[in-house]
Amino acid sequence: MEDDRLREGTIAEVGLDPEQRVFVRPTLGDFEHVYRAAMEVYWDKSSRRLSHPLAPRGFTPVQWFQQIVAAVADEYGVQLKLTKQTTWTAVPEDTRLAIEASA
Repeated sequence: MEDDRLREGTIAEVGLDPEQRVFVRPTLGDFEHVYRAAMEVYWDKSSRRLSHPLAPRGFTPVQWFQQIVAAVADEYGVQLKLTKQTTWTAVPEDTRLAIEASA
C-alpha cells in the first residue's frame, strides 16, 4: 500500500510585494519546477520565493496563498504550513487573519 500523505514543510515568510502579488518563502526546499503544476505559480530562485504573475486572475490574496500552497502540494507532495515563526511582510492584518483561517 502506497503512502499518499503529503510531507510537511514550513513557511518562513508570507508577504505582498510592491505590485501586491502574494509571495511565500518556504523555510527549506527548492521549488524550481512548480510551474509544471500549471497553476500560475512560479519560483523565484534569487529570492527563494513562490509567487504568481502580475495579472492575478481576479484572485484575492487569500486565494493566491491557497493556490501557491496547492501548487506545491500537487507538484512536490509537500504541504506548506504556517507556524508561529512565520514572518508577515506588508500584509494587512485582516488579510493575515483570513490567510491564517484558510490554512
